[in-house]
Amino acid sequence: MSRLPEPDSPTEVVASVGPLSLTEVVAVARHGARVTLSDEAAEGITATRRIIEELAGDSRPHYGISTGFGALATTSIPPQKRAQLQRSLVRSHAAGSGPEVEREVTRALMLLRLSTLATGRTGVRLETAQAYAALLNAGITPVVREHGSLGCSGDLAPLAHCALAVMGEGMVRVGPAAGADHATWTQTPQELLPAGEALARAGIAPVELAEKEGLALINGTDGMLGMLVLALHDLGTLLTTADVAAAMSVEGQLGTDDVFAADLQALRPHPGQARSAENLRALLSGSAIRESHRTEACTRVQDAYSLRCSPQVHGSARDTCGYARTVADHELAAAVDNPVVTLDGRVESNGNFHGAPVAHVLDFLAIVAADVAGISERRTDRFLDVARSHGLPPFLADDPGTDSGLMIAQYTQAALVAELKRLAAPASVDSIPSSAMQEDHVSMGWGAARKLRRAVDALARVVAIEVLTAARALDLRAPLAPAPATAAVVALLRGSGVEGPGPDRQLSPEIETVIDLVLDGRVRAAAERVTGLLS
Repeated sequence: MSRLPEPDSPTEVVASVGPLSLTEVVAVARHGARVTLSDEAAEGITATRRIIEELAGDSRPHYGISTGFGALATTSIPPQKRAQLQRSLVRSHAAGSGPEVEREVTRALMLLRLSTLATGRTGVRLETAQAYAALLNAGITPVVREHGSLGCSGDLAPLAHCALAVMGEGMVRVGPAAGADHATWTQTPQELLPAGEALARAGIAPVELAEKEGLALINGTDGMLGMLVLALHDLGTLLTTADVAAAMSVEGQLGTDDVFAADLQALRPHPGQARSAENLRALLSGSAIRESHRTEACTRVQDAYSLRCSPQVHGSARDTCGYARTVADHELAAAVDNPVVTLDGRVESNGNFHGAPVAHVLDFLAIVAADVAGISERRTDRFLDVARSHGLPPFLADDPGTDSGLMIAQYTQAALVAELKRLAAPASVDSIPSSAMQEDHVSMGWGAARKLRRAVDALARVVAIEVLTAARALDLRAPLAPAPATAAVVALLRGSGVEGPGPDRQLSPEIETVIDLVLDGRVRAAAERVTGLLS
């Protein structure tokens, strides 16, 4: 599903010696922003390349320049074979298997590798870095396969498939050039072509790799980092939308907003919890449904945990995302390569390519997605049970018995939550040694990222079904009016072709419509037009 660009999404991004922002990565990966290389980066790349060329003529062995790789690091390579060494490295490491990964993932990976090249710490030639920008701007996306990375010496296989395309080999997808409008960028089919043909069409010369370059192009955490950035962007929208869904559920189930009071939340001063509770107070403000049972005659002492504890669960998820954002910011500022050219001109081997920092937070976020989805499904289920829905018809059906209402929509939620629980099992603890035990502890960060993408998608579907269900319940509370903010969300659904209460109809198209509204941020935006910006 395509996401609409944010209003402030940049249309051009400059790769320089400093870090890219999350917003810039999303703009290039997902929305086709153009990429340029700064003059400062070009100067640094050129200066560092001279160091590598000097070492290439040195009689002493230098890893990746005049030696083999990994377990073959002690093998000396004669000068006449060193260009072949780099080509062979890329060809042999382009060993991925399985389905193609998404275009946005591959574009993020290529941009982040270019960002590291732009630091001037890798020793590549300027024309090699420029080729990455050229492919991104031409809309040429290398075919990268789902399986192949252990996330240790970086995402070797995925990055090798990209380097292979820069060499004019392998297969690529060709779509609109960078800078195309949103509809053209997202809806134009991508043609599958041999890389050499695609580069020729775009007027891009294939790169003839020189010393050190093959290694510099494949030794990074760019794939897992790109997927982390995309997930953080989507979770930012989803967690606020989960607050919107929770507010609709609290209101529709005749719950109380008293527990979201600021002084109560301050007794446990987690920042994410405070933000979530603040959202809930704003969303429920002015609800005639809530006012209808704010009397001494109401005998309910307290709501179920899935209603009452929404800020605690949603807030903890926010705080976990905050830590993951810190890790992403650190990694975006990193120059990940091995060996690396230091600021004082030394060429040193190191372990910075290991994906553990990124892998850990990718796993944390999969846990977060599962937990937020779990509490969302529990809120939804309460609407459908006549014993717990406080006067609503069974399954919110029009004619219970003849109609099943939203019974099976909750089944879909339950299936998604079960899948999310499986996806929450951490990948980063499952190291498998490789390269003749040279790489004897690996991060599995790429695998953690792949399952997080599925988890984020599943969370969006679960939250969408809660919004769909709560909207029907709010309609069924008529003539009592919901809060202006939640009413705006109901109106959005109805205006988008998602019908209100009535006889049974096929639900799948309506569910998919609401998923699009959630992922695009339109559910959040509808509420924010009443409340102002939600946290």
